[in-house]
Amino acid sequence: MADKQISLPGKLINGGLAGLIGVTCVFPIDLAKTRLQNQQNGSRLYTSMSDCLVKTIRSEGYFGMYRGAAVNLTLVTPEKAIKLAANDFFRFHLSKDGQKLTLVREMLAGCGAGTCQVIVTTPMEMLKIQLQDAGRVAAQRKLMPQAVTPEGPVELKSPTAVQLTRQLLKEKGISGLYKGLGATLLRDVPFSIIYFPLFANLNDLGKRGAEGPAPFYVSFTSGCIAGSTAAVAVNPVDVIKTRLQTITRGTQEDTYSGVTDCIRKILRHEGPAAFLKGAYCRALVIAPLFGIAQVVYFFGVGEYILSYLPKRNN
Repeated sequence: MADKQISLPGKLINGGLAGLIGVTCVFPIDLAKTRLQNQQNGSRLYTSMSDCLVKTIRSEGYFGMYRGAAVNLTLVTPEKAIKLAANDFFRFHLSKDGQKLTLVREMLAGCGAGTCQVIVTTPMEMLKIQLQDAGRVAAQRKLMPQAVTPEGPVELKSPTAVQLTRQLLKEKGISGLYKGLGATLLRDVPFSIIYFPLFANLNDLGKRGAEGPAPFYVSFTSGCIAGSTAAVAVNPVDVIKTRLQTITRGTQEDTYSGVTDCIRKILRHEGPAAFLKGAYCRALVIAPLFGIAQVVYFFGVGEYILSYLPKRNN
């Protein structure tokens, strides 16, 4: 990816296409990850990823595994657009006379892009988590009739993203959509610090000669390894973020006032191992997402599509 000069529109198409393909392929695993992470001691419904998916299909049907997918499919393109545009901006201002960026400057550019990205990522994940976890809460209520929602629940049997957005804006304003913003930053910035340098170094190992590009399968494998490594490394923060952004809970599930309070209560009631909940699910989600992204960039799909669009005459 770094070896090709790709225009900004091409990058946006590449990022959006990679995101759309990736979300479609791995979203059921992401749903299992969210439900496993939100389980607390005394209210467990699922024993593993496969158990979660099987029970979801039985109780909600096949499409129950895709609850919240529409939110991701809608917002993944603007999310990538902001990330890519911001990365270009920071790389341009961090470069010296067109020279290649040092590793530290590349990391700074990635961190800047990740910071800007949360403008879309936070509300996207906020809505997605409510939709993904709705089936778990409904199943828990059937088994535990005493379960209620201590934070003022969304009183909808099958809420949509639009309905959730309207209710959050009505009750809490724009801040309602940005609940968990700090935790999102704590997850996405370290992820970028780990992912981008690791991918670049792994990809360089498979290059054909000093200047030649790496084969597409090397880029795919490098993206998978770097993505899964970074995903597992930041999983504890992802657990915290998921817990903070979840609105509807049962009576036996803790509520949290912030990151520090969440960490303290998880350690006290569930132990350190709880921070690894859903780690393998997250690795299985992120690995193909970033592997697919690298393959899309390798083949320059965005530039190929742009070449077929009518060009405006000056």
